[in-house]
Amino acid sequence: MERLIHLLIFPLVIAAANAVEINLPASTEMLQSIDSVLNEAVNKSKIPGGVIWLEKEGNKYHKAYGNQSLLPVKKKMTKTSIFDAASLTKVMATAPSIMILIEQGRISLTDPVRKHLPEFNGGNKNKVTIKQLLTHTSGLRPVLPKKPAWKGYDKAIKLGISQKLVELPGKKFRYSDINFILLGEIVRRVSGKRLDRFSKEKIFQPLKMVDTNFKPSRDLLPRIAPTTREGNVLIHGVVHDPAARAMGGVAGHAGLFTTAPDVALFCRMIISEGKLGNVRILKKESVALMSRNQTTKLSQKVKRGIGWDIDSIYSSPRGEGFPMGESFGHTGWTGGSVWIHPKSKSFLIFLSNRNHPYERRSIKPLHRELGTLTGKALGL
Repeated sequence: MERLIHLLIFPLVIAAANAVEINLPASTEMLQSIDSVLNEAVNKSKIPGGVIWLEKEGNKYHKAYGNQSLLPVKKKMTKTSIFDAASLTKVMATAPSIMILIEQGRISLTDPVRKHLPEFNGGNKNKVTIKQLLTHTSGLRPVLPKKPAWKGYDKAIKLGISQKLVELPGKKFRYSDINFILLGEIVRRVSGKRLDRFSKEKIFQPLKMVDTNFKPSRDLLPRIAPTTREGNVLIHGVVHDPAARAMGGVAGHAGLFTTAPDVALFCRMIISEGKLGNVRILKKESVALMSRNQTTKLSQKVKRGIGWDIDSIYSSPRGEGFPMGESFGHTGWTGGSVWIHPKSKSFLIFLSNRNHPYERRSIKPLHRELGTLTGKALGL
């Protein structure tokens, strides 16, 4: 049974056979500091609100802050508010779906992309592998061009496939949504199922992640945190990312909606080496491969796993609290982040709609501070 660690005023010992002792005054102080930091972020309009989930060996601290929406009406954030996960889609849906297909023997990390997307060819593009898409070392540009204007899933795939490389494959880390757009299409072509259906059947349903899906139903709107207002239109219940929206809401780089409790189920699966209870999603070896540095040959000081970030300019959620090299995670443009330390069975989840109702400054400083305080609170 899950054990909830409420806001601590005094040291608390969880009395259970397999429980972690959260009884250090420093732990209590750090949890109170996390509260202060997030309340200040709300009060200073750095974010409208957010939900945090800290966990170590099954003991969790789960709390909502601020507002789920400011427009058209102000509405309080709840612990089960649903968020646009943005680029967390890459590590929660796309990368594990690719690994499942690898486990099934249907693809390989070393396969050239053109083996599964024959149109992706010509010159150095013939050398780009699935692994290079997953580690952002393919040489592709960061995003699809906006002009001339385009719309539709098929158009996006054709556009992504037609892009020229801006770097030699395998030589440089360059974060690219196009990499994961193409990976989502590989899932569709190899499995015969679109990414939303495949990931739901193979990942979300088995883990009982009941509020995680692409293109959420309209009856969930009261629980969904809106994002940006574009003109007179508030983006609410549809993906914020312009490319994913133009693709119809299902894409390998963005489009997933989720809650903190659902992300926690996914993180528990990862720290339990691919299984949750009696349900196995990934092989132990696959999880180890995904979380291990796969970019050792780069001249850049960058460490990337299969989908996961280990050490790069995007590693702000690690802060100074999670051990570098032993932990990994990812971020999302809308304000969400996940950071995991399997050795201590710990993780930090922070979900926010920081770009509601307008784009704010970088959330990296807040992510960094939360990572630092979490590491201290959990004794990492």
